[in-house]
Amino acid sequence: MLHATEIMGAKTYDPHGNFVGWVRELFIEPAEQPNRVAWYLLERGRYRPWLVRYNQVAAIAPGTLKLNVDERQLAPYAANEGWLAVGKDLLDQQIIDTSGRKVVRVNDLDLAEYAMVDGSAVELRLTQVDVGLRGAARRLLQGLASPGAIRTIQQKLPARTILWEFVNLIEPDPMRRVRLRITHQKLARMHPADLADIMEELSPAERQAIIATLDDLTAAEVMAELDERLQAQIVEKLDPEKAADIIEEMAPDEAADLLADLSPETSQEVLEELPSDEAEEVRELLQFDENSAGGMMNTEFVYVGEDASREEVLRWIRVQDVRAEQLDTIFLIRQDATLSGSVSVARLLLAEPGQRMAELKSEPMVSVPPETDDAEVLELFDKYNLRTLAVVGPEGRPIGAITVDDVVSRLHKGR
Repeated sequence: MLHATEIMGAKTYDPHGNFVGWVRELFIEPAEQPNRVAWYLLERGRYRPWLVRYNQVAAIAPGTLKLNVDERQLAPYAANEGWLAVGKDLLDQQIIDTSGRKVVRVNDLDLAEYAMVDGSAVELRLTQVDVGLRGAARRLLQGLASPGAIRTIQQKLPARTILWEFVNLIEPDPMRRVRLRITHQKLARMHPADLADIMEELSPAERQAIIATLDDLTAAEVMAELDERLQAQIVEKLDPEKAADIIEEMAPDEAADLLADLSPETSQEVLEELPSDEAEEVRELLQFDENSAGGMMNTEFVYVGEDASREEVLRWIRVQDVRAEQLDTIFLIRQDATLSGSVSVARLLLAEPGQRMAELKSEPMVSVPPETDDAEVLELFDKYNLRTLAVVGPEGRPIGAITVDDVVSRLHKGR
């Protein structure tokens, strides 16, 4: 096993033992092989830099590179945006440890040596990213002690590495991101709350890069978990159309809270990009004080007629596009559309076939008008052990619902 820091700065010699130059950079060519060191950049004084291809390397050892070709056969260096530079793009960069669900820094890279079939050359393959003390020690001691002494010291330190195949690189520059071997599916599979915690540790540019890699639904779920200040920062830098695509996937109350934190100009631009019905829904929510029941409620909730049977309601729910969080409580309305009560989904599922929804109502019926202070809302949740609370308009008709998640979020903000 070799390490990138042992190769960077290595003296390079031709087959006759003549000094050619120092290794200044290693390049991976992801389009050809995602983990092979394809090129070595050599420099020597004022001479133009050269490139050594992997099949031109006869032997590698810490601090030393031996070629199987003369200097004349090396290609002059030319920048290539399709390559991944180990020193520039990886060392000291932040990556996401998807298993540990946190951001870590790359201290070194572990490289495995492979001999070519004909024995004429050796190549290095990137196997692991060192994010622990061993890599940090190698970096600090490089040039101050011999490779052997450094290896002896590092063995006494705990190892902490991540397999290269599990690495998710954070690349803020869109022009460079497309060339990297990034498995963004791993990010999408993380819980939105964990990914939000990770993003809070990153720079603004890195946060934008991650949001850009996620699908709209996942981005919306992550945005909902972020601090309000960070939400606004991210959306302010997005194209209005892209911002609208993400906000469209958010619950109306979350969308309204986010738009309320944006500049008036940005908020208006995003609203104009939203579908007309959703934009109108969000505009209505923006009229309520954020510290009121109207400011806390979600206008997406499930309601059915109180005379409906258990089977009718279940069949109706199956064909609706209903968010899972909306299915905790079903509100009942009379023929005049006024609120008559609520039924928990658990009670609905346990009911006898043919039972009417009115027979399953919870007692007492608790609801609040939209202008109710949020402190009173919290007291009602605590007093009645509620999971969902209906918000009713002046005529007694339900216009929204507050869930226990909304209450927890409000308590979290107040800490």
